[in-house]
Amino acid sequence: MDLYNHNREMVAYTISDCQDTNFVLDTLNQLELPKEALLHRDQGSVYTSKAYYQACTEKGITRYMSRKGTPADHACIEGFHSVLKSETFYLHNWRNLTKDSITDIGEKYITFYNESRIQQRLNDQSPTEYRRATA
Repeated sequence: MDLYNHNREMVAYTISDCQDTNFVLDTLNQLELPKEALLHRDQGSVYTSKAYYQACTEKGITRYMSRKGTPADHACIEGFHSVLKSETFYLHNWRNLTKDSITDIGEKYITFYNESRIQQRLNDQSPTEYRRATA
């Protein structure tokens, strides 16, 4: 999620049923970041791996870790996950969802969120519209 431009646009994501270092590196490798970008993350073990540390160093990324047990440190992404679940997955019977259908729902929602879902804090524009208007 891009907080630098204040638009909260989802700039990279990976959907998987397993959170491991490769999962995180796949998402990290999608990003085209300026040097000295700040990447905020929680204290998950995948973010403390040597491979993750090296990838961030090679990209010139400054890593920022939230405090233990403090989800408020990354409230923006926590809020996004809450909205994602309430506007998609909670509307379905979980027993009928396959991995492929979960991936499809997630991908479609992220496109909708970035391009169509207006947000009051963005002057009633979508994240993509806001980025274009302020560029």
